[in-house]
Amino acid sequence: MTTPDFSFTLAGQNGQARAGLLKTAHGEVPTPTFMAVGTAGTVKAMTADAVRATGAKIVLGNTYHLMLRPTAERVARLGGLHKMMDWPGPILTDSGGFQIMSLAKLRKLEEKGVTFRSHIDGTAHELTPERSTEIQHLLDATITMQLDECTKFPATHAEAAASMRLSTRWAQRSRDAFIKRPGYGQFGIMQGNVYEDLRRESAAALVGMDYEGYAIGGLAVGEGQQTMFSVLDYCTDFLPAQKPRYLMGVGTPDDLLGAVARGVDMFDCVMPTRAGRTARAFTSNGIFNMRNARHIDDARTLDENCPCLCCTRHTRAYLHHLFRAEEMLGPMLLTIHNLTYYQSLMHGAREAILNQNYDAYCAQTRETWQRGPDS
Repeated sequence: MTTPDFSFTLAGQNGQARAGLLKTAHGEVPTPTFMAVGTAGTVKAMTADAVRATGAKIVLGNTYHLMLRPTAERVARLGGLHKMMDWPGPILTDSGGFQIMSLAKLRKLEEKGVTFRSHIDGTAHELTPERSTEIQHLLDATITMQLDECTKFPATHAEAAASMRLSTRWAQRSRDAFIKRPGYGQFGIMQGNVYEDLRRESAAALVGMDYEGYAIGGLAVGEGQQTMFSVLDYCTDFLPAQKPRYLMGVGTPDDLLGAVARGVDMFDCVMPTRAGRTARAFTSNGIFNMRNARHIDDARTLDENCPCLCCTRHTRAYLHHLFRAEEMLGPMLLTIHNLTYYQSLMHGAREAILNQNYDAYCAQTRETWQRGPDS
């Protein structure tokens, strides 16, 4: 069977909101889409079958974590990340830049790349654009990300400019190191902090490198939702309409709806899985804390609109008990639910875009959130 070319086609548009189809060597992904985060080769508390059952079509792995353990070379010897984690579908791998900023010790940034010490055992490592790209190739990532520096927030215009231009130089080196194969793609990452002129400069340089897709980096790092939205208002205009747009590390359900309205196609975030492990549920009636005493005798399902295992088989009282008793099934069930809710939210957004009623969909969704957990 011939491997399809990596491609993205628009199926419909409602205002700036887009519904598309991403075709890859490992399958198709309808957009807008939320990528389940499997940082170290696993979506925490989930089997691959459980992830598939949520409706997820694509997952994310991470260069930084996988290069430390079990190492990219070992993953390659074991048949690649798809085989190792039982996920034959598309996998996007983050380049490791954000984790080096947030986790690594004794980080030293240079033109060549970045040297750092592992947050696990203190061993010394070096990551360059070429090595990051090689690691992602060894992992057999469907979508490879360029190595970038995630600019701190807040940053002055001069600081953001220097960081963005370093990322741009790294982008060209990442692009040069990428081995093109049918059905595989590489995304460049727009940087520039909250400065429109820097975002425009970054995007223009990346578009000139002809990536298969483009990410918007350096947001959701403390600037607040309204500032993020104001940046997205102009960012997506700088990117090609015929290529997928990926907003990295975002976010809450409301963040996703607002970003889709501004022309974003792809998302990832640890929020739904991390929330599931800490007793927080995202539902059609807002956010629940399953440790709260109000749930102790509540025989209702968590979310009557959700088809997941958690909601169709268990009660709020049982979930409350599991978290109070510190049973591992609680985080497992709530993670299943949260990821299912995120997938349902994106599926609903896609249908609304295709039906030309995305604004109404957002308004109705936000109205139901306002009813609160006692609904």
